[in-house]
Amino acid sequence: MSEAASTTPRRRMRLDSTVIVYIALVVVIIVGAILLNTAGRNFFSLGNIRDILTGMSVLGLVAIGQTLVILTGSLDLSVPYVISLSSLLAAETMKGNPNNIAQGVLIALAFAAIAGLANGLVVTKLKVNGFIATLGVGLIIKGYLDTNYKGSAGKVPAAFQFIGATGIGPVPISTIIMLALATLVFLFLRKTRTGHHIYAVGGSLEVSRLSGLRTARPVIFAHVICSVMAGLAGLLLASRLGVGSPTVGSQGGYDLLSIAAVVLGGTLLAGGRGSIWGTIGGVAIFAVLDSVMSAIQFNPFLKDVVRGVVIVAAVAIYTGRGIERRRARFANKEVAR
Repeated sequence: MSEAASTTPRRRMRLDSTVIVYIALVVVIIVGAILLNTAGRNFFSLGNIRDILTGMSVLGLVAIGQTLVILTGSLDLSVPYVISLSSLLAAETMKGNPNNIAQGVLIALAFAAIAGLANGLVVTKLKVNGFIATLGVGLIIKGYLDTNYKGSAGKVPAAFQFIGATGIGPVPISTIIMLALATLVFLFLRKTRTGHHIYAVGGSLEVSRLSGLRTARPVIFAHVICSVMAGLAGLLLASRLGVGSPTVGSQGGYDLLSIAAVVLGGTLLAGGRGSIWGTIGGVAIFAVLDSVMSAIQFNPFLKDVVRGVVIVAAVAIYTGRGIERRRARFANKEVAR
């Protein structure tokens, strides 16, 4: 055996972070099924599966957009307020008239796109950190909501409520829409130049700039899509509630939950590495946990404790894997010398 071969560290098979997420999802499902069985309920009943998939749809839409933003190294804390105002704009425009559905949808999504554009421009042109920029834009929207709305408003026609209330078998239409959009975003990241630039900018802004990339465009695009996804989530919630609500986004905690789902899915908060399907896996884990804890009447205040433990454990695992990867890379360089 040669000296180089004897000193080369053993290469261990490394699982992709997305694979780890889905292994964790299987474990959560098994534990959840056991807990529900002890409580006399069937985890795999059509009703429970439908509840889990329904819980995935809104958070999934927001988390898809949040993934794009985080991949660029930014964040979006304005999403709950974009969700709320989008639901209100749509419901007030529709006024219960099915002929106004298209107009209501377009107005809600146009507002969401403008909010995302504002976020992107503040981050890229004014050089404001994404956390602060989107928090500021979100507070502006919140101030408008608090000033002009004291409760629910508008009315969604029955034809539009069909989207949030029906499904194909146990699979809600809203979940099908969410998964279809996840597929489109996945293909966008893999197949388009802008998608590759999003990863590049998140990996290293300076290197991307020196390579000749227009670094502002991917960041602005990611913020616009993130807000549009939040607008779609607002439309979905309006279809379920039948009205628009000024608090539906903030009460759902979609800003922090979407970031948590993205991180749980293996996307680095620093940007440059992650996947849409990892995020969907993270969303599924949260949906399963919420369904199981609700079914066994778990203390609502302790739900966040469980979520926090899951997130910290996931980040610890990813961090440990990153340290091992860097050590292996350093060891290989030493051997090559």
